[in-house]
Amino acid sequence: MTGGEVAGILVAVFWAILVSFLAVVLVRLAQTLRATTKMVADVTEQAVPLLADASATVRSAQTQLDRVDAIASDVQEVTSNASALSSTVASTFGGPLVKVAAFGYGVRKALGRGGDGADAPRTSSRRTVIVGRTVPSSRRRKQKG
Repeated sequence: MTGGEVAGILVAVFWAILVSFLAVVLVRLAQTLRATTKMVADVTEQAVPLLADASATVRSAQTQLDRVDAIASDVQEVTSNASALSSTVASTFGGPLVKVAAFGYGVRKALGRGGDGADAPRTSSRRTVIVGRTVPSSRRRKQKG
């Protein structure tokens, strides 16, 4: 065998190994692509129902938010009406009620003084109540007098 023949055989063996290696790589790549395709199909199969459920949930939440918005606007309207009614009642009955209260106070004061009409100030009969204690008899007489 000559050197050229040996070199030719080595080149042929090299190409055979290279082709075999590339064939193995291509087979593995095909298997990976098949597995990836199957996984994507499975994910799609599971994701579609989940997305449908999520869409239904979002629609339901939107309906509930619309209801809450309607309730909030109704409450705001009722509050506004109650405020207006309160203002009306206060302006309508406020003045006369103050006058009646003042008249009643004046009558009580006049009757409480015995009807003499004197402007002398009354002594204050302010008492302090302490729960669980009795006031000594000397203080009781002072307070009554």
